[in-house]
Amino acid sequence: MLSKIQQFIHHGGPFFIINCLCLAVVIAVIVERAIYFLGRGHINAKAFLEQIKRLLAANNVDRAKKLCDATTAPVARVAKAGLSRANKGEAAVAQAIEETMVDVTPEIKKRIGSLWSLANIATLVGLLGTITGLIATFEAVAHATPAERQARLSAGISEAMFNTAMGLFIAVVCMVAHLLLSAAAKKVVGDLESFSLRLENMLGEGTGGASAAGAHAAPASDER
Repeated sequence: MLSKIQQFIHHGGPFFIINCLCLAVVIAVIVERAIYFLGRGHINAKAFLEQIKRLLAANNVDRAKKLCDATTAPVARVAKAGLSRANKGEAAVAQAIEETMVDVTPEIKKRIGSLWSLANIATLVGLLGTITGLIATFEAVAHATPAERQARLSAGISEAMFNTAMGLFIAVVCMVAHLLLSAAAKKVVGDLESFSLRLENMLGEGTGGASAAGAHAAPASDER
């Protein structure tokens, strides 16, 4: 297998090596984003909200915050921001959630857009390798003996096709990965928006209830 790879690189020429490096970057981006969506960025938003709801019903805000600290998922960060301002009123809760949403959304979409650029770069590098391979082939054939022409022509065309195939392969991988990762990012953002809205309503009801209780308690104390 290793010898075959070395043979491909030898036949492909310098631009083929550049595209191999480009492929390594593409794979690194895909793996990093896949790990994020399947690991650190993956959490069941509905179940997480239910856990927070139960803790708040038991008046255990500190434990709800610790639950948020147990994971670095965007949902948990939004929840912690809202819980930290829960005693400061509905407007403060909404502002904290909105600010955190602005911070975490770019993290979800990070590096996905670069796959389109890498697809274009790989295609153009492959095309450049194809053109330079054909130029070198025609120059070599022009100065070669009749016995050598066939061998040099075959080697040059092989180099050109290797570069074309590599560039197109990387472009296809980038496009498929971009499609899948964009869909995953949209799902996470959608779940996060739904979660933040429900959390804001839940905390708003809690702060509203507390304010109403305070308003009723004040006249009672005056009467005394």
